[in-house]
Amino acid sequence: MTTQQPVKGPASYFPSIEKKYGRPIAEWKDLIRTSPLTKHMELVAWLKTEHGLGHGHANALVAHTLAERATG
Repeated sequence: MTTQQPVKGPASYFPSIEKKYGRPIAEWKDLIRTSPLTKHMELVAWLKTEHGLGHGHANALVAHTLAERATG
């Protein structure tokens, strides 16, 4: 019998991000990847000021996207 583990870490925010801001996660990640900014907190500040995201949501998106970049 397998029980599904709850999603942990930054990805746990993804359903609420999509619901609150009306854009799929892939779209947010594309924005982050194509931004000329590269530092974590610069990207977080940019998402907050330019796109109206809350700090936790912006931080989760940036952390997850940059982690993919580091391992990909």
